Amino acid sequence: MPGCSSSTLDDWSFDVFALAEAGNCQPVKYLGYDLLNRYGMIHKFKVPPATLETFLTRIEEGYCRFRNPYHNNLHAADVAQTVHHVLCQTGLMHWLTDLEIFATLLAALIHDYEHTGTTNNFHVMSGSDTAMLYNDRAVLENHHISAAFRVLKEDDCNVLQNLSRDEYRELRTLIIDMVLATDMSFHFQQLKNMRNLLTLAEPQVDKSKALSLVLHCCDISHPAKRWDIHHKWTMLLLEEFFRQGDLERELGLPFSPLCDRNNTLVAESQIGFIEFIVEPSMTVCADMLEIVLAPIAPITCNASSSAGAASSGNSAANNTSSSNSSNSNNNNNNNNNNNINSNTNVNNNSSIKSTTNTLSVPNNNTNNNEAISSGTESKGGGADGPTTQPQSAGSTSSTKNGSADPNEKPNRFKIRKPWTTCLAENKKIWKEQAVRGK
Repeated sequence: MPGCSSSTLDDWSFDVFALAEAGNCQPVKYLGYDLLNRYGMIHKFKVPPATLETFLTRIEEGYCRFRNPYHNNLHAADVAQTVHHVLCQTGLMHWLTDLEIFATLLAALIHDYEHTGTTNNFHVMSGSDTAMLYNDRAVLENHHISAAFRVLKEDDCNVLQNLSRDEYRELRTLIIDMVLATDMSFHFQQLKNMRNLLTLAEPQVDKSKALSLVLHCCDISHPAKRWDIHHKWTMLLLEEFFRQGDLERELGLPFSPLCDRNNTLVAESQIGFIEFIVEPSMTVCADMLEIVLAPIAPITCNASSSAGAASSGNSAANNTSSSNSSNSNNNNNNNNNNNINSNTNVNNNSSIKSTTNTLSVPNNNTNNNEAISSGTESKGGGADGPTTQPQSAGSTSSTKNGSADPNEKPNRFKIRKPWTTCLAENKKIWKEQAVRGK
C-alpha cells in the first residue's frame, strides 16, 4: 500500500491523510484491498481480485460524489483502519468467524457511502426525496446500505458472488445492523443497553450488537486520535456543518446544532463531544471487549501461536460469550483467523500493488504462518502501561509468605486503550483554547 508499512497500518493514530496523498487520493481502494487481503478474505471467499478493485473504485467514487469536507473517502478509510486496529490489536478477530470479519470490514468501508454532507435531521426538515423514501427513519444510514448493496448486485462489482445463500444472508444482516447503528439518534440507547447487559453476572453478548458498537465507536473516534489528526478532522467536520447551516439559512430553516458559522464555539463543542459522547462510548466498548475476550485470553495474548492453537481458541470463543449471537457456519472460524498473510489468490498483475512486505504473496501454495500480533500480547505496555494477563479460573493472588490473600480479587483481563491518553490530551488542549477565547 502506498507510503504505508504493515506496522504503521496497525497504529491507533494512523494518518489516513498521508495515505491519501501517497495513493493518488484513493484511500478506500488501496486500504480496502490491503485489509481484505491481510485477513485472507480474498482467498477464503474466492473474491476475484479484478472484481474487488472495481467494487472499491465504485465505492470510492460514491464517497466523492458530493465533495464533502468530512464525510468522504478519507473518512471511510479512516474508520476502516480504526476497525482493523480494534480487530487485530485487541484480539477481537479471534472471537469472530471469517464471515463476521468479512462483514465487519465491508460495513466499515461502505458505512457512509454516498453521504450527502447533510444530517438526517436536515433531510427530514427539508423534506428531501431520501427522507421520503425511508420515512424519516435513519435516512442516510438506510441509503448507505441500500446504495452499496445495489453496487454489489452488479456483475463486475459482486465481491459476494461465491458466498452460499446462507452466508450471504448472514453477512447482509450483519452489515445492515452495523451500519444502522451508526445513526447518532440510537447512540444513548445503544450505550445504555450495552451497559445494562455488562452488569449481569454472566453477560451473553450478541455478536451483532458487539460489532455494531465497535463500528459506531470507530465512526466517532477522531477525538481519540492524536491532536494533529483530531484537529484536522474537527475543522473539516465543522466546515461541513457550516455549509449545511448556509443551506438552512437559504431555506428559512432553523440552524441545526453547530451549523451556524457565526455563532459556534468550537473548543466548547469539542469538549462536550469528548466528555458526553466519545469518552463514555470508548469506555463501554472497552468493557465489552474485555468481557467477551476474557474466555479466549490465551489466544488473544499470544496471537503468534500456532494455527492449531488459534483454531482451538476460536472454538472456545464460539462456546462462551456468544452462545446466542451467531448463526454462521463455525467451520469458517478456522486456523486462518490469526494469519494476516493467508495464502491469498492475489493476481500479481493487478493494478493495485502493495508496498507492504507482509502482503507479498507469490502464490496460493505458500505456507505462511505469520500472524497479526494482538494488542493484548505483552510487549511492555501501550499507552496505558502493560496489559494485565488473566489468571486461570479460581486462581488468587499470593502474599509474600505464599498464602492466598482473601481480600484481593484475581486480575481481570485488560486490553490496551491507546485512546485514553489521546482523549485526555485533546480535551486539555481544547480547554486551554476555550480559556484563551474568553
